[in-house]
Parts: sequence; structure tokens; C-alpha cells
Amino acid sequence: MSPPSAPESPQPAAIAGAVDSGVGLDAAWLDAAAAGLDPAGRAQLARAASSFAKRYAGQQSITGEPLVVHAAGVGRILAGLHTDAATRVAAVLAALPADLQVPPQNLRNDPLAADFGDDVARLVHGAHALLRLGVVARHASDSAAGSGTQKEMQRKMLLAMAADLRIVLMRLASRLQSLRWHAATKVPCDPQLARETLDLYAPLANRLGIWQIKWEMEDLAFRFTDPDRYKQIAKLLEEKRVEREAFIRDAVARMEEALAKAGIAAEVSGRPKHIYSIWSKMRVKKLDFAHLYDLRALRVIVGDVRDCYAALAMVHAMWTPMEQEFDDYISRPKPNGYRSLHTVVADADGKPFEVQIRTREMHQFAEYGMAAHWRYKEAGARGGQVSASSDYDRQLAWMRQLLAWNTDSTRETARKTDADSGEHIYVLTPQARVIELPAGSTAVDFAYHLHTDLGHRCRGARVDGQLVPLQTQLATGQTVEIVSAKSGGPSRDWLNPQLGFLASPRARSKVRAWFNAIELQQRITQGQALVEKELQRLGKTAVNLEQLAQQLGFARADDLYVAAAKDEFSLRQVDSAFQQPASAESAEPQVVTHASRAESTEKSGKSGVLVVGVGSLMTQLARCCRPAPPDPIVGFVTRGRGVSIHRTDCHSYAALASREPERSIEVTWGKTGGTLYPVDVSIRAHDRSGLLRDLSEVFAKLRLNVIGVNTQSRSSLAHMVFTVEVPDGEALSRALVALTDVAGVTGAARK
Repeated sequence: MSPPSAPESPQPAAIAGAVDSGVGLDAAWLDAAAAGLDPAGRAQLARAASSFAKRYAGQQSITGEPLVVHAAGVGRILAGLHTDAATRVAAVLAALPADLQVPPQNLRNDPLAADFGDDVARLVHGAHALLRLGVVARHASDSAAGSGTQKEMQRKMLLAMAADLRIVLMRLASRLQSLRWHAATKVPCDPQLARETLDLYAPLANRLGIWQIKWEMEDLAFRFTDPDRYKQIAKLLEEKRVEREAFIRDAVARMEEALAKAGIAAEVSGRPKHIYSIWSKMRVKKLDFAHLYDLRALRVIVGDVRDCYAALAMVHAMWTPMEQEFDDYISRPKPNGYRSLHTVVADADGKPFEVQIRTREMHQFAEYGMAAHWRYKEAGARGGQVSASSDYDRQLAWMRQLLAWNTDSTRETARKTDADSGEHIYVLTPQARVIELPAGSTAVDFAYHLHTDLGHRCRGARVDGQLVPLQTQLATGQTVEIVSAKSGGPSRDWLNPQLGFLASPRARSKVRAWFNAIELQQRITQGQALVEKELQRLGKTAVNLEQLAQQLGFARADDLYVAAAKDEFSLRQVDSAFQQPASAESAEPQVVTHASRAESTEKSGKSGVLVVGVGSLMTQLARCCRPAPPDPIVGFVTRGRGVSIHRTDCHSYAALASREPERSIEVTWGKTGGTLYPVDVSIRAHDRSGLLRDLSEVFAKLRLNVIGVNTQSRSSLAHMVFTVEVPDGEALSRALVALTDVAGVTGAARK
């Protein structure tokens, strides 16, 4: 079932009564705004009101609303939420024009703190910070800033900036007052401001459980974003109002009589509807207005939980309950703490209506959420404020966990700890796109998050328009602009953790990658010079270096150069590539390290392969794919060297057969007996001391002879190719399984 609905949206006349008429912060206002405060709190609020009225009388906000009217309205709204004196005082003082000043770094030099105390000053500056965020976001020029992801990031940022949760309440009250003023005065409201309310502030009020503010915000914003549809639904509600009110009066009377007979003290009332929720339900469930069952509804408020279930039994006895339309949020509260019984029953005509049953405490929470529990009491002569009960402490802790915002995962976020909210910061690009970074991040982290190349070229940064050192740690809500060079790379100092240039592992890895690439290029240049010098000594200057590298067992010439520069490859082996030229089909002749056994194909020349339909033809196993039984194989007739045997999936064979398909020939395995076949095993691993020894021990334990090995190492990663003699595929499979168990090995496969 749906969450509790709200009263029908107040009409302009009703709203006008809730908006200050322009008299301002007078005695009548003070009585309403100071409700529930002690004499000291009332006196402080009166002093703030007097100071504000003298300073800003006659001034207007950018929307045209008189500042005194705005301050008065916000104060009354916060009084209705039972906030403490500091919150109401700060809300009045924070109702300033849009050209807000950046707060002082030290409250000792802050006149606001001197006049009203540090607590009030912090709340005012926090509210201004959130207001600046809203102004920047509304003027965003980046198209991504309006996306769903960015809206969620803005909510996260708003909450992260509000270190004190009272600041969030102040912003909600301020936005609601602005909407009320537009509705009451009929001054056109900026559609972007109304849309921001639906996207940012109403969901925030919902998350806090302050449904009265949420519902009113939604209705007023809906009125400005889609006035035609708003009026259409309001008209439909008005047309059925007389009939609906008559039914409600009768149902309330019957319910009150039944409860009185049972000795249950209760308040029974009709629950009129909230226009925006009607539209949302019609849109989401694709229902016509006539098919909404909860346009008629009762609310029953009783003394305790036992009476809730007793009242439920009476409702089901008096009217016919509808199957699968009952929710027990008392025994199973919603993740945000909401508790109530919801049921749908049908009247004598078969028309459904909804009934909600709850205790008075549950009702307070349902109307005002956590704000309903923000009550304070004096503590000692110094006037310190403490929570009213340990229950409040638990609720506040739950609320802080709740504010670790995460879209559509309320149940998960409710489990998070307070520490989670400090793990990230939220900063803005000049185009008002919100960027999430690890706590402690600098402008360099920010640059690398935007683009790797921008990070490489980062030379300076402006934070909120001021040039700052690159090591400056960023804070939530700041706007960051990168000053970059046209070309260049990072500094090695950035990798020094003691200098504090980088906090993000992502950025640090990108800097390392830059220097690894530079080092690799230097090794390639160094190794190429060594190889070319060796070729000059051999008198082999007109050589295709890529083909030479492949003959020597490397995939590319660059790999050969790196191995030569790191002394992992002996240049004496270059000469062997010219002494024993490879066949056209051989892709990678190996460096032989051990002699082959007598029964191996390398030694005997016997492949154990039969050419179908032909007598004795000389066959040889191709080194490019090194087939071994029971691999599917195919033959290719060479010039002067008989039939070359390839695996059917061999790329070299595919290239040869595409050029001269008539030279392909069908072959099959014959009696292989104890013949051993060389295969290439490719192993990738994290480079470490003793790795080659451990891998060799695996082959030794399996009694497999290694006749060649080629190793390459780059960026602490090793790539090794072993040429091993195996009798069949089963032996090879056992070897691959054993190799993957060696510490540091990330993969082992037949090449």
C-alpha cells in the first residue's frame, strides 16, 4: 500500500493566512515563533528579530519576497517543528539576500558569534553554504548537472555540508516559506525553483519523515510546474467534496460510537487527500481518478498499541475488509521509522475507503518525523542544551545513519555508521556538476577524476575563485577550477605521500602509469640501441626487426628491446636466429634450455601423424601452434619439407590456407606410443623472487621436460612462456591446474 497521504493542498486564501501579511516580526509573530521556548530562548529570538528588522526592513530577496516576511514565515514553520531556540534564531538571521558572503574562517572574529553565540553563528553560516550551493546549481551550464545521477549527488552534497542536522530543517523551512509566499501573492514562481523543490527538497523531507512539509512542498511545487493538471485534480476533488464529506461524517460518528462502547479513548477524523500524491498514483499505477480508493479515508488515533489492534478489529467488523489491502507497519515499521496500521474496507455500496490507526506518539512522528523529537531542556547554570531522553539519542543516531544517502537502498543505508558520512566529500565543477571524492582529496585528485590528461597537465587550482596550493585539501561545497598547461606531465613529488598531493588511489595509479610509460619508453630506446649495435657487429643491418623479435620468441620488437635493456635476454642469441632460419609456418622458435628426450618429436623427427590416403610422407609439427594429441589437426604441404602439421584453430595455418587452399591436406593422429610433444604454456603472474624456481618445480614433480623458456617482466608483472614436452592433452591439463596453485600466478594456459 502507499505511504500515508496528506491533506488536500491548501488553497491560496488558506496559504495567505499562513504567510506574514507584511507587518513583520511583531509581538504576535513572536508569540507564535517562540512557542515552547523558555524565557531565555524567547528573549534571544526577540533580539534577533529586532536586529534583523532594523537591518533589512524594506529589502527584498531576488524573488521579490520581503526579507522580513521571509524571516517571519521561516520562524513560524520551525516553531511548528519544535526546534530549539538556536535554530529559530539562526533561521531569522539567515534570511539574507542571495549575494551571500563567504563565512569567516575563525568564529573569534565573527560579529555574529559575538552577538548570538558560536552555535547560532555556525548554523547561519551552514545555511548560507547550502543556499550558495542552490544558487550555483540553478545556474549550471553543464548538461550533466541536470541528470538523475547529479540530482542524487546534490542531495548527498547538501547533507554532507549540513554537519548539524538543524541546518537541513532551516533550508526546508526556508524553501517552504518561499513557495507559500508565491502562492499567496500570486507572484509567478520560477519553474526551475519549483522543479528543484520536487527533485531535491521534497525527497529530503520525505527521507527525514517530515511528511507535513513534504506534502505541502510537493503540492505547491506541482502547482507551479504543471498548473493545468493541478487545477484539473483540484476541480475533481471539489466536485465530489460534498458527497465525500457526508460519508466521512457518518463513518466518523459510527467509529466514535463503537470505540466509546468498548471504552477506548480515541480521536477519529477524516483524512483528506494530497493533490500531488493523487497525481503520482494516477501516473505510476495508470489509474483514472474514479478508481482511486483512498480519496475517502479515516484516521483513528488511540492511546496505546493494544488499542490500535482493538480498533482494527472493530473496523473489520463494521465494514468488509479488502483482501491483500492491509499493512501492519507497527510490527514491521518502515525503514524510516514510520509506524501505523493501514487497511482498506468497503462500505455498504461496495465502495472502498482507507483507514489508518495509530497511537498519538506514532501520529506525531508521522506528521513531523524526526523533527517531532527535537526537544531540548536546560542543563545547568551555563545553559547548555541536552537531549530530553536516551530515546532521543537513539533516534538521532538512527537519523544520522539515515542521512548516509543512497538512492533506493534505504534498508542498507540504515545500517551504516556515522563514520561512513565522513568518507567522501562533494565538490563542484565551474559548471555546477557535483563530483564525489575521497575525504582529504586535493585539486590534483579532482583533476584526475575529471580526465586523466587534465590531471597530467594540472599546474594550479582556484577554489571558490581563489588560487590555492595544489596540496590544499578540498571541502564539501567548494567550487574547483583547474589551471592546466597545454602539455606536460605530472611531478614525481605527487607520489610522495608525505607531501600530500594525492589522496585518491585512482589518481595515484594514473600518476604511476605515466611514469611507468616513460620508463618503458626509455628502456625501449636503450634496448633498441643495444640490438641494433649487435646487428651491426654481425653485419645484419637490413633486418626486419619485428620478424627477428618473433623468431626470438617475442610478440613484438618492443618486448625484445625491453628484455635486452633489463639484461633478461642475451644478445648472443641474436646470431642463432640467422644460423637456423625458421620455416614460413613457424611463428616463434624457442630458446632451447634443455636437450629433448630421445622419444620426443624434437629428437626423433617422428610426429606420429598419418596423412590420409597417402603412404610415407615426411611430416613435422608446426612450431607456431605446437599440436599434440588429441588436438584436431590439419596438414599443409610445404616446399621441400614435407607436410607441416597444425592445429585446426591455428592462425598461421589459416593465413597459409587462405593463400593456397589446394595445399591443405587431411591428416590424423596415428599410434603415438610414448612419443612426447612440445607445447607452449603461457603463464602470467605477479613478479617476485623465486617465481621461476617454483614454476620449474611444478614441471619437475609432474616429470615434464622443459626444453625452452622465455620470460618478460613489466610493471611488476611477469609473462613466461615454457615449452614443455607432454605425451597428451591430459598431462597438459594436470600441469595447468598445478601451475595456477603457485603463489602469485594469475593465469596459466596453453599458448
